[in-house]
Amino acid sequence: MLRSMLNGALAMACLASALFFLRFWKQSRDRLFSFFSLAFLLMAVNAVAAALLDVGDERRHYIYVVRLLAFLLILYAIWDKNRAGRGSE
Repeated sequence: MLRSMLNGALAMACLASALFFLRFWKQSRDRLFSFFSLAFLLMAVNAVAAALLDVGDERRHYIYVVRLLAFLLILYAIWDKNRAGRGSE
């Protein structure tokens, strides 16, 4: 019960972060913020999936692939932002 409640709180925090970065993306049209928003949305989906799956479910380790994709997306966003900055010098 507590694990489901904490996963729900984590999903809510990730969705709030996604909306936060989406707002900055709308203001600046910087791709970094859109990638961060999408990454936090993926983390929210991961938290919801973790809350819905039982602890003993054999498919539970597959939800970590979504988390890996979110972190890879953040790394790509940082790399893309730094790559774009070098061309403007």
